[in-house]
Amino acid sequence: MPLKQLNTLHKYEQNKEQKSAQDLQTAEFEYQQNLERLKSVSDYRLEYMKRLNARSIEGIDSATFSHFHAFIAKLDNAAEQVDIAIVQSKAMVEKRKKQWFAQRQKIQAVELLLEKKKKALALIANKQEQKMFDEIATQQFVRRKIQAY
Repeated sequence: MPLKQLNTLHKYEQNKEQKSAQDLQTAEFEYQQNLERLKSVSDYRLEYMKRLNARSIEGIDSATFSHFHAFIAKLDNAAEQVDIAIVQSKAMVEKRKKQWFAQRQKIQAVELLLEKKKKALALIANKQEQKMFDEIATQQFVRRKIQAY
C-alpha cells in the first residue's frame, strides 16, 4: 500500500479513535451521574425516614402516616429505576471501552505498517544513494586511469 494511502488511513482511524474516546467519556459521565442520582435519592429517603420517625414520636395520624409511606414507596421505586439505569450505563461504559480499545489496536496496526513502509522506502533510498556514489566513484576511477595513460 502506498505511503499516502497509509497516511490517509492512519488519519481516518485516528478520527474514529477520537470519536470512540468521546463516546467512552460520555458513557462514563452518564454512569457517574446515575451514581450521584442514586445517592441523592437514598439521602433524601433517609432524611424523609428521619422526619417520619420524629413525627411518629410526637404522634401522627393515619392519613399522614400513609402519606409518608406512599412517598417513601415512590422514593424506593425511583431508587430501583436509578439502579437499572446504573446497570445499563455501566454496561455501556464497558462496551465503549472495548470499542475504544479495538480502535486503538487498529491505529497501532496502521502505525506499524507505516513504520515498515517508511523503513522500506528509506532502505530503497539508501540503496539508490549508494548506487549513485558507486557510479561516481567508478567514473572518477575511470577518468584517473584515462588521464594516467
